[in-house]
Amino acid sequence: MTQDATGPSVERDDPGEDWDIIYVYIRAQALEDGVLVDVSEMAREAGFRWPVAVTATVWALIEAIPERYRGLQSTDGRLWDVLWMASCAIRSSATSGTELRYSLMLHTAESSHLTLKLVTGPGDHGEPVVTIMLPEED
Repeated sequence: MTQDATGPSVERDDPGEDWDIIYVYIRAQALEDGVLVDVSEMAREAGFRWPVAVTATVWALIEAIPERYRGLQSTDGRLWDVLWMASCAIRSSATSGTELRYSLMLHTAESSHLTLKLVTGPGDHGEPVVTIMLPEED
């Protein structure tokens, strides 16, 4: 404990602990704003028990069917591939944790192979949720 002109204060390891939180962006807002896309309904069919969302960037890749695959692929089929491969990656993972990277074949303008990051964590009320994103996204 230290003393200054305003009285005693407690020293803390994290200087940010004294900061007032002025705004929190919750998952429900991200879903409402389109930053996240709720894919829970199809995710349940793929074996997920928790709510699942993909980032807008991943959703854009799912929707962006390259011209040469139009008529052969659908948004629902591409979403199924993302979710099914995530489910398979979870079941075959030798480690546990809150983050898992997995790869799948998904034809995009740049490539046919895509690596995604699956993150589990607490939702707005502490419930478990899953978010699938690109490896460089948070």
